[in-house]
Amino acid sequence: MTVGRTAEETAGPVGGRWVGALSLANLGVWVGWFGPLQLLLARQAQQLTPDHKASTLALVTGVGAAVSMVANPVFGALSDRTASSAGRRIPWVVAGVLGGAAGLLVLARASSVSWVIAGWCLVQLALNAAFAALTAAVPDQVPARQRGLVGGWLGVSQVGGILVGTALATVAGGVTAGYLTCAAFSVLAAVPYVVMRRDTRLWPDARPAFRWRTFLTGFWIDPRRHPDFGWAWLTRFLMNLSYSVSTMYLLYYLTDAVHYEDDADTGVLILTALNALTLLATVVVSGVRSDRTGRRKVYVIGSGLVISAATLLLAVWQTWTGAIVASLVLGVGFGVYTSVDFALLTDVLPTAEDRGRDLGVINVANALPQVLAPVIAAPVVTHFGGYTALYALAGALALAGSVLVRRIRGVP
Repeated sequence: MTVGRTAEETAGPVGGRWVGALSLANLGVWVGWFGPLQLLLARQAQQLTPDHKASTLALVTGVGAAVSMVANPVFGALSDRTASSAGRRIPWVVAGVLGGAAGLLVLARASSVSWVIAGWCLVQLALNAAFAALTAAVPDQVPARQRGLVGGWLGVSQVGGILVGTALATVAGGVTAGYLTCAAFSVLAAVPYVVMRRDTRLWPDARPAFRWRTFLTGFWIDPRRHPDFGWAWLTRFLMNLSYSVSTMYLLYYLTDAVHYEDDADTGVLILTALNALTLLATVVVSGVRSDRTGRRKVYVIGSGLVISAATLLLAVWQTWTGAIVASLVLGVGFGVYTSVDFALLTDVLPTAEDRGRDLGVINVANALPQVLAPVIAAPVVTHFGGYTALYALAGALALAGSVLVRRIRGVP
């Protein structure tokens, strides 16, 4: 398939094999991220700086998220301009998963906070190259009438990656083994997608001349000219900030607020599995229903209200039972949100030629909250009301994101 036209003009419905391979590769990326984020980085911070574990974790994840925020749109834009015989996106998937595995190997051997930061930055840099390429493949090759369905399966792979990453980190037998296992899984999961070699291709003579000024200024997408894109970015930012604020200290929440009596790593795994259960029950169904009705916003608004309710449960019901109920409710909300919001985003992209770049700019709304969450969460937990205030704030952010979706006019 050549570029320059929409997927509706160039492609018929995508088949199950391609969707499965894309979802598996995406799952591998999320395993590479969330094995560390859910458990391994927290445990490493605890081992290296036991008296300052929260601030060390905030530093590592904040710096890594800053790298992610820059890497995703840059690699998306580079993939838009890649004239390879293998296609525009696949070379970046290959380079990304191999680089991500290398970063996980650095983390496995890290003996100081500096090496942890270096390894995590490499993981974020490389896996964002793969992630940018994989997400851009959807508007490249999937007609609008199937994007809710494909977004649903990508949502399955996202929550599956969180669950599998947490499970691998838990059962591998230590921090080092956890990193090595996540690295191997991330690489192997990308193999079927790469082997299929289905990709859009940019011919060398069609590639525009490279100019640094044009390249850099292209990352600013004026919300006055593209207001739907601007509102979509803002609402995703608020929803992801809510999620980042509420999940960053889950391990410490169980130990310090819930006073979970068993192994806290196992507690995190149980909550992640319960969250995955209800998310998987809703993510594909909601995406398919939004495809059939053509309506996106009502699903995103409703899901934001459910997410807000779940975080408020964590604020006021700080028991193991409360955490279980909140995880189940949160899964319902994020199941609907994950699939339908992704389909909504692909509907408001400004141009067909710059999908990788534009989705990369959207993905800044995923990464920037990871930078801001430690800055917000650490002082709230320490000085301004503890976990009650933290989860109440998360609920308010989700509510704001839900309400502002109504400002998007170009989507039913």
